[in-house]
Amino acid sequence: MDGVSFEGAKDDITMQFAMVWSQIKAPLIVPMLRIAVFLCLIMSVMMFIERVYMGIVISLVKLFGRRPEKRYKWEPMKDDVELGNSSYPMVLVQIPMYNEREVYQLSIGAACGLSWPSDRIIVQVLDDSTDQAIKELVQIECQRWASKGVNIKYEVRDNRNGYKAGALKEGMKRSYVKQCDYVAIFDADFQPEPDFLWRTIPFLVHNPELALIQARWKFVNSDECLMTRMQEMSLDYHFTVEQEVGSSSYAFFGFNGTAGVWRIAALNEAGGWKDRTTVEDMDLAVRASLKGWKFCYLSDLKVKNELPSTLKAYRYQQHRWSCGPANLFRKMVLEIIRNKKVSTWKKVHVIYSFFFVRKVIAHINTFVFYCIVLPATVVVPEVVVPKWGAVYIPSVITLLNAVGTPRSLHLLVFWILFENVMSLHRTKATIIGLLEASRVNEWVVTEKLGDALKSKAGGKVASKKPRFKIGDRFHLLELGVGFYLFFCGCYDVMFGKNHYFIFLFIQAIAFFIMAFGYVGTFVPTS
Repeated sequence: MDGVSFEGAKDDITMQFAMVWSQIKAPLIVPMLRIAVFLCLIMSVMMFIERVYMGIVISLVKLFGRRPEKRYKWEPMKDDVELGNSSYPMVLVQIPMYNEREVYQLSIGAACGLSWPSDRIIVQVLDDSTDQAIKELVQIECQRWASKGVNIKYEVRDNRNGYKAGALKEGMKRSYVKQCDYVAIFDADFQPEPDFLWRTIPFLVHNPELALIQARWKFVNSDECLMTRMQEMSLDYHFTVEQEVGSSSYAFFGFNGTAGVWRIAALNEAGGWKDRTTVEDMDLAVRASLKGWKFCYLSDLKVKNELPSTLKAYRYQQHRWSCGPANLFRKMVLEIIRNKKVSTWKKVHVIYSFFFVRKVIAHINTFVFYCIVLPATVVVPEVVVPKWGAVYIPSVITLLNAVGTPRSLHLLVFWILFENVMSLHRTKATIIGLLEASRVNEWVVTEKLGDALKSKAGGKVASKKPRFKIGDRFHLLELGVGFYLFFCGCYDVMFGKNHYFIFLFIQAIAFFIMAFGYVGTFVPTS
C-alpha cells in the first residue's frame, strides 16, 4: 500500500511540475531564451570580427615583413674608446619572488649570466618570502654570485603590501636605482638568454618614443601533461597574434609582467607601480600608453619559463588573469575616454578590442552561450539557434586560434572542451572584477614546480595519486554544470532532433573530470 501511495505522490509531483512548466514556458522561458540567444549571437559576431581582423593584420605583417627592426631604428651597441663602459646605459634587473624554493637558483643564475658590462648592470632580487628557510637559501645564492663579482642586491621588506607591485615599487625606491636608465623584469621562473639585453636595449636607446620592449614566452614544460599543452595553445595565440597585432598596428599591447624592459623615465611618468588591481603590469601599460608612450614586441626573442601544471595553481592564475583586467576596465574606462594625448582610434582599440571583447565578452560568451544557452534550446525547441551561430562562427574562431600552435592541431577537440570548462571559472572571475565583489584583489602566487617532480619521482614524472582533499579536488560549480549538460543531452536523445547530444555528453564528461580535479600533474606529498 505504501509503495502505491509513494508512486502516486511521485506521479502527482511530476504532473504538477509539467503543469507549471507548460504555464511559464510560453510567456516567460521562451522570450527570455530568445533574448539570451540574440545577445549571445551579437557577442559571437563581435568575437568573430575581432579574430578575423587580427588574422588579416597578422597575415599582412608577415607578408610585408614589418619586423621591429624595420619599424624602429636598431643598431648594435658600440664601444666608445674615450668613454669606455660609461657609454653603455645603466640597467637594473629586477627579480620579484615569493617562496620560490624550486626555481630561485634558475632565475638568479640566468639574470646574473646576462651579458652586459659588469659595472653597468645591477641585479636586484626582491624577496617577499615568508618561509625563513627559503629566504636564507635565496640570500646565500645572492652572496654566491656577489663573490663572483656580480653587482647583486638582496632586498626584503617587513610586509607584503601590494604583493608583486608593492615589491617592485619598493625596489625602485633604492638610492642606487637613480643611476639606472632601464629596468628589465623577470618573474622567478623566467630564464633569459645571455644576449637578452643586447637585443632589447638598443631599441630603447635609439628610439626615445619607446617605453617598453616585450619578449615572447617559451614554455619549458609544455609537454608535461595535457593541461600544459592546452595552455600552450591559448598562450601561443596570445603571443603569435594578439601581441604582434597590437605592437605593429597601435604600438600598444598589455605588458606581460615579465620578460620585458621598461624605460624608467616612462615608468615614472606613468605613475609607477600601482597595486589597485591584480594586474599591475596591464595597469602600468595602459597608463604609459595614455601618456603617449609606444611599445614594441619582439616575437623572435624568447624567454624560457614554466606553465602551471597543477589544476589548483592554474585555477588561481586564471582567476587573477580574468578578474584583474575586468576590474581595471571598470576603474580606467572613463580615464581612457577623457584622455587627450592619444588618438580616438587608439582609445577605441584599447576600450573595445583590448578590454571589452578580449577580456570581458570572450569569457562570458564562451560559457553562457555554449554551456548554458545552447543546451537550453534543446529543452525549449521553440527557440532555434541559427547554424551559422552554433557551428560556423565557433569553428572559424577555433581554427584561427589554432594557428599559434600547429603542432597541437590534433588536440583541438580537447582544447575546445578544456576552454569551455575553464570559461566557467573565468566568467565568475570577470563578474567579480566588474562588480568589485569579494576576492577581487585575491593574489595567490602561481606555484612553480621546477624540477621538483622529477626529483621526487626519481627522474620520471610523478603519477602517484594524492590523498583526496575536498577543498583542492572537488568543484561544485563544475559538477552542477556537468549535470545540467548531461540532463540536456539525455533530453536531446529522447525528444530532440538536432543531435546536440554528442557535444553535450562529451562536454559534460569534461566538466565532471575537472570537477573531481583529474586534470594536470599530481604532486606526491612525500
